[in-house]
Amino acid sequence: MKAIVVTDRAAGTAGMKLVERPDPDTAGLASLEGANYGDVVVAVHASGFTGDELEWPSTWIDRLGRDRTPSIPGHEVAGVVTALSYGTAGLSVGQRVFGLTDWTRDGTLAEFVVVEARNLAPLPGDVDFTVGAGVAMTGLTAWQGLFEHGHLGVGQSVLVHGAAGAVGSMATQLAREAGAYVIGTGRAAHRQLALDFGAQEFVDLENDALEDVGGVDLVFDVFGGAIGKRSAGLVRAEGMLVTVAGPPEARPANGRAIDFVVVSDRAQLSEIARRVKDGQLRTNIGQVATLDDAVAAFNPTERVNGKTIIRVRR
Repeated sequence: MKAIVVTDRAAGTAGMKLVERPDPDTAGLASLEGANYGDVVVAVHASGFTGDELEWPSTWIDRLGRDRTPSIPGHEVAGVVTALSYGTAGLSVGQRVFGLTDWTRDGTLAEFVVVEARNLAPLPGDVDFTVGAGVAMTGLTAWQGLFEHGHLGVGQSVLVHGAAGAVGSMATQLAREAGAYVIGTGRAAHRQLALDFGAQEFVDLENDALEDVGGVDLVFDVFGGAIGKRSAGLVRAEGMLVTVAGPPEARPANGRAIDFVVVSDRAQLSEIARRVKDGQLRTNIGQVATLDDAVAAFNPTERVNGKTIIRVRR
């Protein structure tokens, strides 16, 4: 099968290569002796890639700290189940699915991927594979940050950093649907897009004073650094700063702060898929490229707003 691999951490995305790799051993997967219980093989139709994946230790080493290169990056997938491991239940061959793969296993920038069935959910037939791949990680990150960790409720206020970006646009839409008041942030050029996704106010981080926002119940942070530190002072008493940018450098004086890593969750994926199907949730896809053109797509000469999705199959 064709796959994108990485071998050199220092090279970043410029070090990606398109190579031939062996297809998954479907016969061994289905046998009692070779079974890795709970796995399925997915024929990848669309794959997503997160820009900082190549900085994650799990891209380069396994859980025991052993080198696992050349590794296949990409952990967001939409495709069709082609084989089941012995004893797997809950999915069937031929089923359309989407979700996330394990961080320490080969990923989805390939024609096939082996995934734990529990990390996948059915993808409705009228939702395109590119949309499924585009919403898997971004939707789950927004959902878990807002509701599982941030406990956002009706009538509360939330500051969403990067509200026009891939994750921020998901958070903005889900927060509005939940009845929250949404203040988005980003570059001046992204103001209208953030408002289109549902932000009720917008802060231009290059020209506006972030502190003028006043107090909010929840900060959803994707930036960290200086922006994350300044945001801690905006959290009201009993409020929350939730970040995906690593341990926060500052914490709210009278609130809480948490950083988290997204996990796949079938029930949450199903809720996200339902909203996409019903037109309540829009993806923010910046470009779609083929697997043959993936290396160039991940090394663009111009800034791409939104997520890059690799279409592996038609």
